[in-house]
Amino acid sequence: MMKTLPLFLFSCLSLLFVSCSNEDDAQKETAVFAVPVIETLADIRNNVSVTSARQTNSYGKIYVTEDYLFYIAKEEGVHVFDNQNPASPQNIAFINLEGVHDIAVKGNHLYADNFVDLVVFDISDINNITMEQTLENAVTFSPEYPQEDAEFYAYEAYPQEGEIVTGFRLENRERPDEDLYYDAMPGGAENTIGNGGQVGTGGSYAKFQINKNALYTVSEYDLKVFNIASPTAIYFDKSVYMNTWFGGGIFETLFRQGDYLFIGATNGMHIVNALDEFNPYFMSGFSHATACDPVVVDGNTAYITVRGGSTCGAIQDQVNVIDITDIGNPTLLSTYLLSQPYGLGIRNNILYVCSATEGLEVFDASNTSGLLLKNSYADNVKDVIPLESHLITVGSNKIIQYRYGPDFTLEPISEINF
Repeated sequence: MMKTLPLFLFSCLSLLFVSCSNEDDAQKETAVFAVPVIETLADIRNNVSVTSARQTNSYGKIYVTEDYLFYIAKEEGVHVFDNQNPASPQNIAFINLEGVHDIAVKGNHLYADNFVDLVVFDISDINNITMEQTLENAVTFSPEYPQEDAEFYAYEAYPQEGEIVTGFRLENRERPDEDLYYDAMPGGAENTIGNGGQVGTGGSYAKFQINKNALYTVSEYDLKVFNIASPTAIYFDKSVYMNTWFGGGIFETLFRQGDYLFIGATNGMHIVNALDEFNPYFMSGFSHATACDPVVVDGNTAYITVRGGSTCGAIQDQVNVIDITDIGNPTLLSTYLLSQPYGLGIRNNILYVCSATEGLEVFDASNTSGLLLKNSYADNVKDVIPLESHLITVGSNKIIQYRYGPDFTLEPISEINF
C-alpha cells in the first residue's frame, strides 16, 4: 500500500500540470500576420504567354484604341476585346502577365509592366500577338500591404537573390511580445532591381502615358522615362525623382494633355513640363490634405476627385475644379462635395464622376465656378473613359458602354460581365 501511494500522488500531480498547461495554451492570444508571398523572377518571366480568350475575376482597369478595348486584370493579365462594334464587343485574346498593373499602346506595340519588368508586345496581328522584348528590372513595384487587416509583419520571410515579394497572405499566429516586435511594415518595401502610330487612351487611374517617343511610368516617388523610338529596342532613359515636390506625397496617377503631365498624388496635383519628352521637369502644383486623388484635364481646367477614408486620409470627399490658365500657378475655382468619388472623365463640358455610393454622376461643367449635377446612374463603376463616339466605364467585374443622349443622358449599349 505504501509503494502505491507515491505513484498515485505522481499521477495526480501530472494530471494537474497537464490541465494547467492546456488552460494556458487555450488562453494564448493570436494575431493576424502579413506573410510575404515570394516568387522567383525566372518563374514570373517564364509564365508570360498569349492564349485564347478567357474570363476574369480580377479587379482591373480599361484602356482603348481605335478598334480594341483592353481590360487590365490586376496581377493576372490583359484581356483583349475587338470593340469595332461597341454594341457587341468580342473577347478575342488573353495576354498572361502575372505582374501587370498598367499598359500603354502606340501604333502596333503594347507596353506593359510585369512586376519589375517592362514587356513589349507586337499587336499588329491581333490574332497572333507576340512578345518582342523584356526590359528586365526596369520599373518599380511595391506590393500592396494589407494594413487594415494585418497587425504584424512576418519578418522571417525575406526574398533572396533572384526573388521578389509579389504580395501578402494573412496568417493567424500566436501574438508576440509587442515590446520586442514591431508591428509596422518594414521600410523599403519596394521591389527595385536595378515611331509613328496612334496612341491609345487610358482611364483616370492610368500610371502609363506616351508622349512622342517617350513612355512614362509613375511609381510612388518618381517618374521613369523610357525611349521607345525603336519599339523593338526600347531602353530606360532616366528617373525623375519627385519626393521633394511640395511635401513629397505618394504619386498615384498620370494624365497627359499636350506637352504637360498631370500627376495625381496623395497630397495634390503636380504639373510637369514635358515639351522635351526626355527631360520632363516640375513646374507647379496644387496641394490639398492627404487623400486619394486621380486627375483629368480639359483645356485650361483640371478636375480632381479627392477621397478620404481609412487608407486615403481624413479629408472630406469632394471634386475640385482647378484653373490652369496660368500653368505655373494653378488656382481653385470651385469644390463640389460628393460621397466616395473614384475615377472621372471630361468631354464637351460634361464631367463624369464615379461614386461608390451614388453611382455614375453626370455634371454640367460649363460653369467652372459651380458644377451642376444633371443625371445619376446606379451602376457601380470605378473609372470612366469618355470617347468622342461613346462612353466606357469599368466596375467590379464588368465593363459598361454607353451612348450619349440629349440633356446629359446616357443609354447603355453593351455590358461585359466577368
